[in-house]
Amino acid sequence: MRGGDRSALGLWGEQQAAQRLEQDGYRILARRFRCREGEIDLVAAKGAFLCFVEVKLRKNDRMGQAREFVTRSKQEKLRTAALRYLMEHPSGRQPRFDVVEVYAPQGEQTRRPVIRHWENAF
Repeated sequence: MRGGDRSALGLWGEQQAAQRLEQDGYRILARRFRCREGEIDLVAAKGAFLCFVEVKLRKNDRMGQAREFVTRSKQEKLRTAALRYLMEHPSGRQPRFDVVEVYAPQGEQTRRPVIRHWENAF
């Protein structure tokens, strides 16, 4: 898979995750929030929670579940980026870190990807 294809597929996976969250009652506040400290795929709000969401796209889970690829190092970067987001966008909501797994079986944009949302993942 070429870099451009991978990037397009990654954007597609983030879109699928955002749509699922919206179906589940979340409001998407930001997509691909970038700062010097890192990037947050999605920032969403629901009820008392402000969710910083890492989206992981995979073909399948043969090598492990997608959420397992959110390493400690990645978690630290997400926490730091989330602090930056909160400094720029103060919120009275409780921060939470979620992971959304998107499985595209043939590594392609499919009509029905398998999507799993893990609340408070770390």
